[in-house]
Amino acid sequence: MRKLLLATLVCLALGSAGAAPGNDAAAQQQAQQQSEQQLVSSFQPQEGKVTLPGNIATLDLPANFRYLSVADSARLLEAWGNPPGAETLGMIVPAGVNPMSNESWGVVITYDKDGHVKDDDADGIDYGKLLKDMQEGLAESNAERKKQGYRAMTLVGWAETPHYDKAAHKLYWAKELQSEGEAHHGLNYNIRVLGREGVLVLNAVASIDQLGQIKSEMQKVTAFTNFTAGNRYEDFNGSTDKVAEYGIAALVAGGVAAKLGFFGKLFALLLAFKKLIIVGVAAVGSGIWKFFKREKKIAPPPVHFEDPTAATESDKVDLSKR
Repeated sequence: MRKLLLATLVCLALGSAGAAPGNDAAAQQQAQQQSEQQLVSSFQPQEGKVTLPGNIATLDLPANFRYLSVADSARLLEAWGNPPGAETLGMIVPAGVNPMSNESWGVVITYDKDGHVKDDDADGIDYGKLLKDMQEGLAESNAERKKQGYRAMTLVGWAETPHYDKAAHKLYWAKELQSEGEAHHGLNYNIRVLGREGVLVLNAVASIDQLGQIKSEMQKVTAFTNFTAGNRYEDFNGSTDKVAEYGIAALVAGGVAAKLGFFGKLFALLLAFKKLIIVGVAAVGSGIWKFFKREKKIAPPPVHFEDPTAATESDKVDLSKR
């Protein structure tokens, strides 16, 4: 599948050179392939035991996975058609798969340091009701999404019902979504690893027809991702460490939205996914969370939010892959 950014650059280059119209398609394709090959060859994937930036967590990668650094991940996400500036801790990609091919997929890693998430609510969550709340919230947010210039979205349902491993303090689930006007559905597969002061966020970039493969592979990702000593869930110190103001249900629904009682409305921040693939709201959620925390402390200056969950231009991060 062609990647928007590279194709656009190629078109501009060829246009300025005055290429003959009859040769445009072939020339564009050849130039795009060369650009993609150069990009892929410039990556420096890591294997085996990898420590994430800040020594916050480790990845004990099996032979069929590789880790891309923060810099390589930024370039890959941009080549997949995303605007620059996405802040990540890197990406996990399958070994032996060209990241620019249709078969490619990846796991974007970020860290939300909002405090220690208590899991007391884990056993009592009604995920059927939670799904309904999220669907209603997303439906309500579509008017604002369209006002912001994005397509309406529908949360079709769970691609995989949320599951929390209380012993390992790891949570995973998958959502199936559809963007208005798109025949294909998007897969949003999520892993959350709870730690002492925050949550490690892993979101899979994959198409819905890859669900079987991703489901199997993400179970492996869950197993080999762990916080380092001192940052683990059991290292929490109740006398010194901050406690997050939300629990497990909120992690699934979108932390701030769930805490404030409007489940799913944080989906207003999701940008329209392209063709097959989408990443979740984690990359944009932190900016809104900071806004709400500031609002609780002092009366903030006027904020140009018609809806409190609407993103500013700086908050809009589209990690959708073409």
